[in-house]
Amino acid sequence: MTMNTADERFLSDAARYAAYLETPEGRLRLDLAFANLREFLPQPTPLMRALDLGCGTGKLGLRLARLGFHVILLDISRRMLDIAGRAAQDAEVADKIAMQGGDATGITGLFEAESFDVILCHNVLEFVDDPRAVLRSAARLLRSSSGLLSVLVRNQLGEVLKAALVKGDLAAAEQSLGADWGDESLYGGKVRLFTAKNLRAMLEDASFTVIAERGVRVVSDYLPAKISRTSEYERMFHLERKLGSQAEFAAIARYTHCVARVQVR
Repeated sequence: MTMNTADERFLSDAARYAAYLETPEGRLRLDLAFANLREFLPQPTPLMRALDLGCGTGKLGLRLARLGFHVILLDISRRMLDIAGRAAQDAEVADKIAMQGGDATGITGLFEAESFDVILCHNVLEFVDDPRAVLRSAARLLRSSSGLLSVLVRNQLGEVLKAALVKGDLAAAEQSLGADWGDESLYGGKVRLFTAKNLRAMLEDASFTVIAERGVRVVSDYLPAKISRTSEYERMFHLERKLGSQAEFAAIARYTHCVARVQVR
């Protein structure tokens, strides 16, 4: 994960985030985003490198390593990186993983230009002071001939439905319309919200071309209790994949996922 200078939510309690990723909601967020990305990933060669910005416990970066990428996991939280390091050992991909302490806002000082073939930026832009600056830095670090960026952010319209359908708070739902910030439920505090339109604009301003836009978790957060999130997980996953690829449903998903290529310089 990453954070702005005033935000220390993620430094001390990495175990809470690791536990969330094992819940059906956390698994769906990971699995759906990775399935979307797999459609566009190049066939890795021994020299291909990936960077996972604000990697947290490294779940997605480890999946890239299993495919054959050499992956740098970057996070400001040493405790997150410790969990990621143990997971890399358990998955027998430690030889393809490097750990880097640091914040996503300072990556241009950590790596040379055009160092990576793939950059993951999942649930990072919500917590930085200047998302546009992070995207511009990512563009600089990607190879101009083939660089691929994967961005996942909290969707503003999804917050409206969450307030109405989960919290039963119509006033909060109305306030969420057009809101720039929402509530972060895991650690508390505020989280930046995005619309698909303003995310696309930020990406284009940073010299990216969006090649795919998907919704992540369209209906699964609102299913009745009689539907088991564990025994019905695969069915939920496949339904979400179908819904998330349709613009009408993607517009109201909890998260917006964009895959983009850096424009040839």
